[in-house]
Amino acid sequence: MKRLFFVLLVLIQTSAFAQVKLARLFSDHVVLQRQKPIPVWGWAKAGEKVKVTLAGQSVEAKADKSGKWLVSFKPLEAGGPHTLAATAKSGNVTINDVLVGEVWLCSGQSNMQWEVAAAKDYEKERNNANFPQIRHFHVDRQVSLTPESDLKTGEWEIASSETVGDFTAIGFFFARELNQKLNIPVGILHSSWGGSQIEGWISKEGMLASDELKEYAQTMPKTWEEADVVMDEKLRQQLFKSASATPTGEDEKKYVSGNADFGTWQKVADPIGQWDWKGLMGFRGAGYMAKEVELAADIVSKSTVLSLPENDSPNQIYINGKLVHEGALKGVRKITIPENTWKAGKNQLVIKLGNMVAHSWFGPGFLGSANDLFVEEGGNKISISKDWYLMPSFAEKHEYAHLMNNVGTTIYNAMIVPLIPFAIRGTLWYQGETNAPRAFQYRKSFPLLINDWRRLWNDEFSFYWVQLSSFGSENNSNQGSGWSELREAQNMTLQLPKTGMAVTTDIGNPKDIHPTNKQDVANRLAATALKLDYGQNIPYASPLFEKAEFTDGKAIVTFKNVETGLTVKDKYGYLKGFELAGADKVFYYAIAQIVDNKVVVSHPKVPAPVTVRYGWSDAPEDANLYNTAGFPASAFRSDNWPGLTDQVKFK
Repeated sequence: MKRLFFVLLVLIQTSAFAQVKLARLFSDHVVLQRQKPIPVWGWAKAGEKVKVTLAGQSVEAKADKSGKWLVSFKPLEAGGPHTLAATAKSGNVTINDVLVGEVWLCSGQSNMQWEVAAAKDYEKERNNANFPQIRHFHVDRQVSLTPESDLKTGEWEIASSETVGDFTAIGFFFARELNQKLNIPVGILHSSWGGSQIEGWISKEGMLASDELKEYAQTMPKTWEEADVVMDEKLRQQLFKSASATPTGEDEKKYVSGNADFGTWQKVADPIGQWDWKGLMGFRGAGYMAKEVELAADIVSKSTVLSLPENDSPNQIYINGKLVHEGALKGVRKITIPENTWKAGKNQLVIKLGNMVAHSWFGPGFLGSANDLFVEEGGNKISISKDWYLMPSFAEKHEYAHLMNNVGTTIYNAMIVPLIPFAIRGTLWYQGETNAPRAFQYRKSFPLLINDWRRLWNDEFSFYWVQLSSFGSENNSNQGSGWSELREAQNMTLQLPKTGMAVTTDIGNPKDIHPTNKQDVANRLAATALKLDYGQNIPYASPLFEKAEFTDGKAIVTFKNVETGLTVKDKYGYLKGFELAGADKVFYYAIAQIVDNKVVVSHPKVPAPVTVRYGWSDAPEDANLYNTAGFPASAFRSDNWPGLTDQVKFK
C-alpha cells in the first residue's frame, strides 16, 4: 500500500511539473515592452507543442528536451489590458491584465534597492501613488553558482498607496515621471542587492572575454565549499597578512588575557550592526569584540553597570582578563560590574560571542543602538560606542553565509539570467560604492557589464546610471579620493553608445551613504530618458569636462552640455570646488570665475599650473557649478596622475 501511494505521488508530481507554464515574469498585471518584438517563454512536456496568444496574435512553439519553449510576438503599441495565454495538451495557463508600454530594469546596490517607504516625504508620496498603469516586479535576492532557469518568487504589483512603500524609490519616481509625461504604462523590473559589487552582476562568459577579469573567471570556486575556503583565506590575509595563518585555541585564549594586542584585529568606528558591513563579509561563527575603555581613578572603587546592545548568543565578558559575566541574555543587557574590577586608565573589555539566535541571519555582532553602549556609575554614563576591534574565531567551527559578494557572477546567475530575454527599453543602474576601493578597475568592469548585458539580451538597449553621490569627508586632491576616481570611471563609460548619467553630488548626504532624496535622482534619470528615448526637447545633462588650456598662470576650462550657459549656486556668487597644481603636484584650493561660458581658475601660489580639478573629494560639499538648466557639473580632473586605486584588483 505504501509503495502504491509513493508511485501515485511521483506520478502526480511529475504530471504537475510537466504541465505547461509561463516563466514567473509573466504574471497578472505584467507590462510588456512596446515597439519591440515580445519574447514569451515557459515550460511544458519535452517535445510538446504549445500555442501562445496575445492581443490577437497566435504563435506556436515546441518544447525542447528540457521542456523549455520560446515564442516571439510582433511589436505592439502601448495599450491593454490584454490576455496572455499558453495552451498545450498538458494544460493551459492564462495571464490577465497585461499592459503594453515601457519597461525599465532597475539594478545595482542599496541606493537602487532603497524603498519608497524610506524615501523623503513618504507620507506625501504615498498619497500620490495611485497609478494603475505603473507596475513593479521585485526580484528576490538570491545567489547561485550556476545559471538559474527561472525565478522562485515574485509577481507584478500595481502602484497604489498600499503597495508603493515596497517599490524601489528611484524606479517608482522615474516611472511616475514617464507615465505622467507620456501617458503610457510603465513597468519597473527591479533586481538589486545592497552592498553588491559589480563583479557579481557580470556573466562568467563576459569575464572570460575580459583581460581584466579572465583570470578570476578561470579559477573561481565551483562549489560553496570551495567558496568558503576562498573566503576564509581572504579573511586571514586581510587580518594576519597571511592566507595560511591558523590561530589555535591557545592563541585565541590570549585575546581575553587582559593584555591582548589588537593590532591585527578589524578596527571599526562603531560596533553596531552585522559584521558583514564591518569588513568581515559573510563570517558566521564565534568571535571577539574588544574595546579599550579609559576610566578615571575615582570610578575604580565603585560598582558600575556595563550596558551592551543585544546579542542573544552565549556571551563571555572579560575585563582586564577577568571573566565578569557568562551566559545568554535577550535585549539590551545591564551587567553589574563589582568594585575594583576596572582600573584607573586603560582597560581591556573583550566579549566572546556567537551568531545571534533569534535573528539567525544576522551572524555575530551587536543589534540595536550605539546609545546602549556605556559604563554607568551613580547616574553618570561614560559612552563606549566608538573605536572597537573585531576578530573572528578561526580555531572554532565557522562558515560563511552565501551572500552577494562571496563569488563573482553569482548574482547574475540567480537574478539576471531568469530575466533574459524579457524585452526592456533600458536599464537604470545605481552602483559603485562597494567598488570605490578599486575604482580604477571600474573603468573596465563597468563597460564590461553594459556590453555583457546587451550581448545577452541581443539588444543595444539604453543604459543610464547614477554617478556616486557625496559621502564621507571633504578631502582634497593632496589626500586623494577613491570615490572621485569611481566617478571618473563612470564619466569615461559615457563613451559607450546610448548611455547617460545623473550627477547627484549636490543632493547627497556626507553623513549617510543612503541619501533619502530619491525624487531628484529619479527626475534627472527621467530627463535623460525623455530626451534620448522619447524625443522630448528638454535639457537633460550635467556639464562635463571637455578640455583645459593653461596660459598666463591660469587654467581655462571648457565644458560640454552648457548650451544655455553656466551658473553658480551661492548667495555671494562665489564659485567653489576647484583646485590647481603645478609640476610639483601640490594642490591648492583655487579662485574660479565663469567667463564667456568657460571657467577660469587661478591661484597665486601656482604661477604655472599644469592641472585643474573640480569636486575631487569623497563628499564635495562646496562644489557649486551648474548649467542654467539646473544640472550640477560632474567632478573631473585634467591630469592622469596615479591615484589611490590604480593597483587594486578584484580577486
